[in-house]
Amino acid sequence: MSDAVRRTLDVLVSAGVLLLASPVLLLAMLVIRLESPGSPIYRQRRSGLHGREFDVIKLRTMVSGAEFMGAGLAVDAGDARITRVGAFLRRTSIDELPNLVNVLRGEMSLIGPRPTLPQQVAAYTERQRGRLSIKPGLTGWAQVNGRAALPWSERIELDLWYIEHRSLRLDARILLRTVSVLLNGGSDAYRGATGGWRPETPPPSAGDEPTE
Repeated sequence: MSDAVRRTLDVLVSAGVLLLASPVLLLAMLVIRLESPGSPIYRQRRSGLHGREFDVIKLRTMVSGAEFMGAGLAVDAGDARITRVGAFLRRTSIDELPNLVNVLRGEMSLIGPRPTLPQQVAAYTERQRGRLSIKPGLTGWAQVNGRAALPWSERIELDLWYIEHRSLRLDARILLRTVSVLLNGGSDAYRGATGGWRPETPPPSAGDEPTE
């Protein structure tokens, strides 16, 4: 029953937010295109439920070809590849709003572990693969408890804890904390000295923007 309720909420909320946010998205796309060449929308291959791959949709926040510069697929605070508009979009998480299209498609849910790159999944232990047992989310327990400031393994453990204790009540708590994090400026949007993930292999393909 809870899965049916979640799916109903996913569709209603994502459709409603997309409708209300459409003027903001259109304006953001225009400004992105005016500031730097390249499409304002990009798609990046991610791993979803049970490892099935899909293209996550975002607003572009970096210069074209950013995945081949600097830290590659990792993103640091003050990263020179981030455009001025992109910095604002990341800080406010507006760049993630197109993820709601993925929610409508059923590839993602409002709440769950953030979708990760296939090469990240390839490095999972058997225990960590449990992170793929539910749909990835727009926001999640790790997102409201440190986000990219946390070590990668700790973020995975937080997601596994969420899956074990998953409930509609906990989902509501995460949504409220997400709003609080956004209102406080999204200070954990970037990798800290010990946080985040570093790729050990070359970027998967041209046209992908670095992951969060």
